[in-house]
Amino acid sequence: MTTTETAPMVVPDFGDEDEGRKMAFVCSKGTLDMAYPALIMASGALEQGVETHIFFTFWGMDMINKKTMDDLKFTPVGNTATHMPMALTPLPGMTAMATSRMRKQLQELDIPDVPAFLTHLSDMGCHLWACKMSVDMFDLERDDMMDELDGILNVSDFIELIEGAQTMFI
Repeated sequence: MTTTETAPMVVPDFGDEDEGRKMAFVCSKGTLDMAYPALIMASGALEQGVETHIFFTFWGMDMINKKTMDDLKFTPVGNTATHMPMALTPLPGMTAMATSRMRKQLQELDIPDVPAFLTHLSDMGCHLWACKMSVDMFDLERDDMMDELDGILNVSDFIELIEGAQTMFI
């Protein structure tokens, strides 16, 4: 006879005081499916009273660029998690279909679109930062980016700002 034992739950110990805790998310990808993990985790951190920062760099700049933030795409090409036959994913129209399907699923769950979610996070106290090198690389100006952006920082200033933070790269 076999028995199944449940492993004890491991809960990290951050000390007695949550005050002073920080989390930072580095968003380097600008696709619809890569935008939401950081937004959802940032929301959870803010709800726990954790100081939260999001740094947008490289293609993650599409999330805060006024010209692109409303039109992020989801491509199934090379993404085995879509559970689609890989031979079909590069066919014309598949990205549009996958994007539409994902947007519908998010809408059914009452999850806001990326611009609304970012505004909500900013209203909750999340700090939103653009990477100076990426701003220069993509020839952007401050006016090209969402109004809620806290500012444009070079990497060394961001690293100093988030000293001691748990950092996640997405």
